[in-house]
Amino acid sequence: MTEKEKCAAGLLYDANYDKQLISERIACKDLCLEYNQLKNSDAGNRNKLIRKIIGSTKENICIEPSFWCDYGYNIEIGEDFYANHNLIILDCAKVRFGNHVFIGPNCSFYTAGHPLDAEQRNKGLEYARPITIGDNVWLGGNVVVLPGVSIGNNTVIGAGSVVTKDIPDHVVAVGNPCKVIKSIEHNHNQNI
Repeated sequence: MTEKEKCAAGLLYDANYDKQLISERIACKDLCLEYNQLKNSDAGNRNKLIRKIIGSTKENICIEPSFWCDYGYNIEIGEDFYANHNLIILDCAKVRFGNHVFIGPNCSFYTAGHPLDAEQRNKGLEYARPITIGDNVWLGGNVVVLPGVSIGNNTVIGAGSVVTKDIPDHVVAVGNPCKVIKSIEHNHNQNI
C-alpha cells in the first residue's frame, strides 16, 4: 500500500518523506504561487488556473488571493462559492464545500492531524480526516476547521471560531471550541 493509499484509507501515513506526496505538494504550491501573483484584473487566467488547482468546481466561484492548498485534487467546490483573502486548505483528505458558501478572510481548513506520540510524529507520520461544509454556510473571518468536521446546511460560524466537532443545520455557532448559540429561523428579516 502506498503512502497516498494509506492516507486515503484514513491510516497513519508518511507525509514528510514520501517522494510522490512531496512531488504533488510542490506542483500544487507552484500553481498556488502563480495564482496568487496574477493581477485581479486578469480574471480569465485566474479562473483557468483555479480550475487547474482545484479538483472539482462549479461555474461561479471566486477565491481572492492569497490562496494555498496542499494537493488541490481533494477539494470540491459547489456553485456560488466566495472565499475572501488568505484561504488555506490542507487537503490531505477530501474537503467538500456545498453551494452558496461564503468564507471570510484568514480562514483555514485542516484535514491533517498528527499523533500524540512524539516518536510517531517525529517519523513524519500523520493522518487525514475529511471536512464537509454544507449548502448556504457563512464562515466569518479567522475561522479554523479541524480534521473530520462537518458543518450543516444554512449555518453561520462566527468570526474567530475553532470548529473541533460537527455543527448541525440551521444554527449560529461561535467560540473556541465552537459551540451552537442559537437556532436560525426561516425569517429573512432576522439579524444575528
